[in-house]
Amino acid sequence: MRLLLLGGTEFVGRAVAEAALAHGWDVTVFHRGRHAPVAGVRSLHGDRTAPGGLAALAEGGPWDLVVDTWSAAPRAVRDTARLLRDRAARYAYVSSCSVYTWPQPAGYTEDAPVVEGAAADAEQTDYARDKRGGELAAVEAFGADRSLLVRAGLILGPYENIGRLPWWLGRIARGGPVLAPGPRDLPLQYVDARDLAEWVLEASAAGHSGPYNLVSPPGHTTTGELLDACVAVTGAHAELRWTDPDAVLGAGIAPWTGLPVWVPPDTDLHTTLHGADTSRAAAAGLRCRPVTETVADTWKWLLELGGVAPQRPDRPVVGIDEKTEAKALAAGERD
Repeated sequence: MRLLLLGGTEFVGRAVAEAALAHGWDVTVFHRGRHAPVAGVRSLHGDRTAPGGLAALAEGGPWDLVVDTWSAAPRAVRDTARLLRDRAARYAYVSSCSVYTWPQPAGYTEDAPVVEGAAADAEQTDYARDKRGGELAAVEAFGADRSLLVRAGLILGPYENIGRLPWWLGRIARGGPVLAPGPRDLPLQYVDARDLAEWVLEASAAGHSGPYNLVSPPGHTTTGELLDACVAVTGAHAELRWTDPDAVLGAGIAPWTGLPVWVPPDTDLHTTLHGADTSRAAAAGLRCRPVTETVADTWKWLLELGGVAPQRPDRPVVGIDEKTEAKALAAGERD
């Protein structure tokens, strides 16, 4: 199989490149040259946002599959997909569950309504419409039968450049009392970037098309299991202090970003971010590794980097400072 990976030097793209090479695929990576790609791939350089920026793609192909992780202006997906539609067999676009209208009830499927106002030729607007516009661009160029829309949820694992799991690992590694947002048994949904990568390659090779919610099944893990795994792998002298959600919110801590991954139970945030029906992806072969493996491998990768993870410049820094954590811990003790 011949793969063209658009991006491919960071996080999800890097996981896709490694998975394809492990399967013996021929891999070409199209990127701007700002980061080193995985060893063993062929590099083509270009900037999708610049005039003539796709010229290097004329040097290769044909390809069996194109994988695109773009998350800005949809017109970049449109231009690339149009250029490649007669030179590639299939197009897999890594989208997001954010394309659904907000909020969604627990158990929502791929048939749930999506955001309005998105367009394949749009400039960058907001994340949800950008991703939906990218979907429309892929389908417009390749048709519904040759395009795979990978609606990922929360993505964790090695190479993460958003900072969610790295923040928890770093905080717990410092030890001491750690603000743990309750309840301990709150269900979480996420997908390891490597499991996403394997599924994209296998599903594309099998000829699957259309949208798929790509995230672990409900009940795959909980907040407690995630944070316990962080304590175990770091070996830190950390005490998880489980704190009522009201005390966390009362300290001014924003769900999802202040304490990464966590959102309060019984809220629109939780049903939408951690309540997707993933049975269609499971039927198409999605396999999710245990949370302990995701945490352990991410910690190993962090140690190789000296403990500091890369940070995407277009995403906000997550986490809280020591003062805010102390305020929330004190409030929790009073309740």
